[in-house]
Amino acid sequence: MSFLGLENKTFLVLGLANKKSVAYHVGKVLTEEKARVIYSVRSEERKKTAAPLVAPAPVFVCDVEREEEIARLRKEVEARVPVLHGLVHSIAYANYSSGPKPFHETPRKDFLQSVDISCYSLIALSNAFKDLFDPKASVATVSISTTRMAAENYGYMGPAKAALDSSLCFLAKSFSAFSQVRFNSVNAGLLKTSASAGIPGYIESYLHAEQLTLRRKALTTEEVANAAAFLLSPRSSGINAQGIVLDAGMSINYFDKDIVRKSMRPE
Repeated sequence: MSFLGLENKTFLVLGLANKKSVAYHVGKVLTEEKARVIYSVRSEERKKTAAPLVAPAPVFVCDVEREEEIARLRKEVEARVPVLHGLVHSIAYANYSSGPKPFHETPRKDFLQSVDISCYSLIALSNAFKDLFDPKASVATVSISTTRMAAENYGYMGPAKAALDSSLCFLAKSFSAFSQVRFNSVNAGLLKTSASAGIPGYIESYLHAEQLTLRRKALTTEEVANAAAFLLSPRSSGINAQGIVLDAGMSINYFDKDIVRKSMRPE
């Protein structure tokens, strides 16, 4: 018997891309716990490369920018499973193709697209699947450890994640009118994923953050997946509308004496 109580439960995991994806690792943990996992990817092209990684699990296609595709995903999932015990939202996007810009020069189109994909998609998906959720289902999304740190290279993705964090409490409140569905997030520190590789200057930020952790070792994707699995499980039944911060202690260690010395006397 699984400690987490996930055996024979069904979860939809969105955002699978490759073996470095948070979605991949969450699905792996859920599968190890004897849960049934179904996946959604962004495009048919992505499905060709991602589906073999999780075979024989079903893999659907849904571009969350398109309302009709969310509606189609709902129908396709319902045709395969009678109930969902949880949903994992591991989706985010920012257009960094033109390189980093001062925040005040953020293009309107890029900002709105980022909020649409990174935040509004959770609202739209939750609404689409509300009648398929078990009354005590759990929804988990992936955010960042803090939205109060103005990392210049992260840019407008910070405010997009802040919107995502805020949306959790409103979703939890509105769903409480007819269910006990819970909404929480894993607020992760810097991770080594394919998505993060597209952020300008990310490697330097990642290595700096690693030195600021109390253990001098960066957060791993597996650790994020473990926390997500906990939030999806009945073991976390008392947690709702919360963000669980995973940063290996980085947020309390900004004034580490070795880091301060290096910054004041760079070699």
